[in-house]
Amino acid sequence: MPFAVTGAFEDGATYSVQVTGLADRPVIGSHRATALVELHQGSPVSLSPTGPVRTVAGDDEATVLAVLREFTRVVEEGPGAPRQTSVPG
Repeated sequence: MPFAVTGAFEDGATYSVQVTGLADRPVIGSHRATALVELHQGSPVSLSPTGPVRTVAGDDEATVLAVLREFTRVVEEGPGAPRQTSVPG
């Protein structure tokens, strides 16, 4: 199920995208965010600070979101976004 993500890059530039779950267009709405996800496709990414680690794939919404979380500051995730696992402290 597609969902929206809003965030900011390290340089302060903001983005708002839709994570589609489609292999050929995993992210729509920002050329920079799309390029970031495409750059990391096929690479391992941790779904949360404590894992698990999965290979980034365009049709895997959780790994696409994990890339955005790891390389940008995600401010808001819309309804339908995979939840990030937290470890009780």
